[in-house]
Amino acid sequence: MAFFDWKDSYSVGVAEMDQQHKKLIDLINKLYEAMKVGKAANELDSVIGEMVTYTKFHFGAEEKLMTTHGYPGLLAQKGEHKIFTEKAMEFQQQIQSGKKTISIEVMNFLKDWLTKHILGNDQKYTKFFNDKGVK
Repeated sequence: MAFFDWKDSYSVGVAEMDQQHKKLIDLINKLYEAMKVGKAANELDSVIGEMVTYTKFHFGAEEKLMTTHGYPGLLAQKGEHKIFTEKAMEFQQQIQSGKKTISIEVMNFLKDWLTKHILGNDQKYTKFFNDKGVK
C-alpha cells in the first residue's frame, strides 16, 4: 500500500498539472519506500534531490501557465511555492549534512503540504483555466 494515494478529488481540471501532481505523489511514495526499507543515505539523498528538482520544474510550469493566461492568484501561488521549495531544500541540506534523516515527520509534512496546496490553492484555478480553454 502506498503512503500517499492519488484521489480524483485532487484533480485541478488541467491534465498537465494533474499529471505533474501525480508525479510528485509518486516521488513522495518513492522517498517513503526508501526510508521504510532503510536505504543508504546516498540513495535517500538521490531521491530527495529528484523530488526537489521535479518540484521546481512543476512550480515553474504552473507559474508559466498562470503568467501566460493572466491568473490573478499568481503572486499567492509564487509565495506558497517559495515556502515549500525552501523547506524541501532545507530538508535536503540537513540530510546531506547528517543533521536529519528522512522520518515520518518529514514524510507527513510533504504529504500534508501537497494535499493542502492542491485542494486549497491549486483548485482555485480550475474554473479560471477551464474558462480559458485549458483542460
